[in-house]
Amino acid sequence: MKNRVKELREQYGLTQAQLGEKVKVSRQAINAIENGKYDPSIWLAYDLAKFFNISIEELFDFEGSVRK
Repeated sequence: MKNRVKELREQYGLTQAQLGEKVKVSRQAINAIENGKYDPSIWLAYDLAKFFNISIEELFDFEGSVRK
């Protein structure tokens, strides 16, 4: 699923590890989400969107993605 996690993380000046700490996941999980290798749970998607102060729909591109 396409997303804006990397773009926003970099705008906030955070490393993958720092963002992972903020939302209580590993650096590897953030990396996998950014690279489209892992679709987060709804709760993790919520936590990321809340951290960036945007909606889940603004963070993740559901319409441009194939449902798994």
